[in-house]
Amino acid sequence: MTKEALPPRQLASDKLDSGVPHSARIWNYWMGGKDNFAADRAAGDAYLQQFPGIVPLARQSRQFLIRAVGHLATEKGIRNFLDIGTGLPTLDNTHQVAQRAAPESRVVYVDNDPLVLAHARALLGNTTPEGVTDYVDADLHEPDQIIADARNILNFTQPIAVMFMGVLGHVADFDEVRSIVSRVMDAVPSGSYLILWDSTNTSEGFDEAQQGYDDTGAVPYVLRSPAQIEQCFDGLTMLEPGVVSISRWRAEDADAEPVDGYGGVAQKP
Repeated sequence: MTKEALPPRQLASDKLDSGVPHSARIWNYWMGGKDNFAADRAAGDAYLQQFPGIVPLARQSRQFLIRAVGHLATEKGIRNFLDIGTGLPTLDNTHQVAQRAAPESRVVYVDNDPLVLAHARALLGNTTPEGVTDYVDADLHEPDQIIADARNILNFTQPIAVMFMGVLGHVADFDEVRSIVSRVMDAVPSGSYLILWDSTNTSEGFDEAQQGYDDTGAVPYVLRSPAQIEQCFDGLTMLEPGVVSISRWRAEDADAEPVDGYGGVAQKP
């Protein structure tokens, strides 16, 4: 968890264990969902005590998704969406936002988390008759396999919106982060878009809370700088307002309280 610091979603394959805190379920808890267990709530509350800003970040991440996907579907005519590291289904998932604007939209979700896969049926059950929604069991670290599977579902003769929604912090090496993003973007057509956000090291409390979570032996998450997030868009044409706190990306309130997650949307030339 997503896509979505403990914030995003856990993408490593592991056995489902309700007694061990799981990042996807904790993220679900912070967003007000019900797909979590006592161990997840306890871990989430402990994190929250150290960094109360995690709940606004979690909820603003979904608002960013809604605005970004809605903008591309409504204003840019995008009909293909590749959501890599989708996490647990919750309110206003990518296919719901896209198909509400354009019922014929095709959406592919990518994850390899056993918990997320167990919920895939619920995620896919409410696609529109005109559209396509499918799920690919693939690892974030294997972008070539993701593209190969997505070609079976999406129309690669048309622009595609590639989405990394708060998941790249699960990749420890920043050079690998940039490689993953560039390999996927190299494979999609000209005119495609990248929607990307990640949690940032812009608050001391966030760093401390995340380190405490990582020390439990859970899958770690790297908080990166806004400048590093910006580097993920190298070679692309940024949409206004560029890379900003996600609470302020094309929000009705331009002065909305910033959260410790930065992102943006950019187009491939």
